[in-house]
Parts: sequence; C-alpha cells; structure tokens
Amino acid sequence: MPWLLKAMLAIVERRLGKPLMANRILAWYPKAFWGSGLMEGLIAHEEPEVPKRLLKLIRVYVSFLASCPFCIDMNAKEYRESGVDDEEILALRGIRRFDEVASISASERAALEYVRCATSTPVAFTPEVIDELRYRFSERAIVVIASTCAQVNFWTRLIQSLGVQPAGFSSECSILDLERYRTMKEK
Repeated sequence: MPWLLKAMLAIVERRLGKPLMANRILAWYPKAFWGSGLMEGLIAHEEPEVPKRLLKLIRVYVSFLASCPFCIDMNAKEYRESGVDDEEILALRGIRRFDEVASISASERAALEYVRCATSTPVAFTPEVIDELRYRFSERAIVVIASTCAQVNFWTRLIQSLGVQPAGFSSECSILDLERYRTMKEK
C-alpha cells in the first residue's frame, strides 16, 4: 500500500477507533480509495435545512433496507446521542410502521418514504411521495436527502460486494440485530 494511503487510513482508523476493512481493501485500487473517500468527505453531515437527526435516520434506514450489517453497525453508532430512540430503530428495521411512532415527525416520514423509494430496485416514486417531500422540504434540502441516500446506497453495495463484516461499532446493541442482516451465504 502506498505510504500516503497508509497515512490517510491510519488517521481515519485512529479517529474511529476501529480498523476499516473496506478502506484497506479499496487501497488495492487507489482510484477507488480516493474517489470513495472524497465522496464521503463531501457528503452532508450537518446541514441547516436537513437536521442532523434526519440525516442519521436516513443513513440507518438505508443500511437496513440494503441489509448491510457493516453499514448498520457503522451508521447506527451512537444513535441515541443523535436523538434516535429504540422505538425508532424498530421502525427503521421495518418492525413498526413509521406512523405508529409518535416521535417520527411528518417531515421525517416524508423523507424516509422518499428514501425507501430511492433505495428500492427499480427506483420508483409515486406522485404522492414527491408532492409530500416538496411540501416539506426545499429543493436544496431534497438534494441533500437524495445525495445522502445515494451515498449510503453506494457504500452498502460496495461493502457487501467486498464481503466486509461489521467492525463492532454497535455490537453491544442487540436491538440492531446485526446477525439477521448478514449477506454472506454459508456453503
């Protein structure tokens, strides 16, 4: 691995406190490493028009929708500190309906419904989903929501394709049920 990649990887792993197998694998093809890193560095984490809590909900929801245990583990890390509770995690997992969870606002429901449509294959939206999203969010906020959803979808597909397993960010949290989302098939 080139020294510059080693240095960047060491900085990221030190900040997160865990080895990142996906990044180590991507280092075999430096263009993928730098491109993925640049995309991650530029994605919204704090945005005035899209609350940090909603960005967390989107990241966790896409991770569950795509059944990526590493992504669930990584994106759900410190979810309570982001203002997300266990009842909301159950809704993100599909165990409860969003409209049954009083703490999920109408705007959050609109964004999460849009994210569900954007994550499904094929991507398909109803006019009602788009109308509700446009009613609740500005065009700029919709771009933030869409790009956050797309970024997490990129990582879920890439990480699963490379066989990366959870790193243990949230392993003490049984409500995430990471074992249920394993995508690697046994022989």
